Amino acid sequence: MAKSMSKTASSTGGSRRDRLASFEAARKKEQRRRTAKLFALCLVLAVAMLAYPLYLFVDDYRKRTAELGDVGVSIAAAGCNPVSETAASGNQDHVPDGTKVPYPDFPPATGPHYNAPAPFTKRFYTMEDRPAVETLVHNLEHGYTVAWYRDSMPSEEKDTLEQISRTFSGDDYTKDKFIAAPWSEPDGAGFPEGKNVVLARWYADPSNPGNAATQKGIRQACTLVSGAAVADFMAKYPYTDSPEPTAA
Repeated sequence: MAKSMSKTASSTGGSRRDRLASFEAARKKEQRRRTAKLFALCLVLAVAMLAYPLYLFVDDYRKRTAELGDVGVSIAAAGCNPVSETAASGNQDHVPDGTKVPYPDFPPATGPHYNAPAPFTKRFYTMEDRPAVETLVHNLEHGYTVAWYRDSMPSEEKDTLEQISRTFSGDDYTKDKFIAAPWSEPDGAGFPEGKNVVLARWYADPSNPGNAATQKGIRQACTLVSGAAVADFMAKYPYTDSPEPTAA
């Protein structure tokens, strides 16, 4: 009887130890599995953190080195109106900063403006950082092409326009006079119906740029963003044909 009880106790104790050993083995296996998953996750995050700046660099380089004519849709698909011309006004007519100029045409291509233009180094603006319209009109006087864009146009069109602006990445202001800037209803009358971009230039006779009588406001309104249309417009109306082409 005593031997039978001893065998039973021994069997029970061994069974308990076996269960504990099995539980501990399973627990350690689960720990190793979790550690491996955490390590893999950390590795993926580390690779992503390293890859993302590289992606941004490559993407920026690709956009900066893209050919202007290859960005966006073709001229035929852009839905551009014929170029329009209006008599210019406001040559060297500087108004105090903060003055709201009632431009007769929207968006403007000429007119009175603030004393200082926007900096040459900035080529794409959003509503959050855009200078006053009167500041950008001064840039027009200096031979810039300003691509006024409807602030409510689709984001992918804005992205394409920003890519166009990156193709003008040189430091030679005599070749890269381009600015893209948003336009919203509070700025004045609305955009041409159905159009999202208006290319604008302040034209002057290059043989006599100071002659205000021969100056014109040049505009071309397009439905879709087209680098080819921008290139064509700027080729027809180079910065040299402006009231103050040598100013930055």
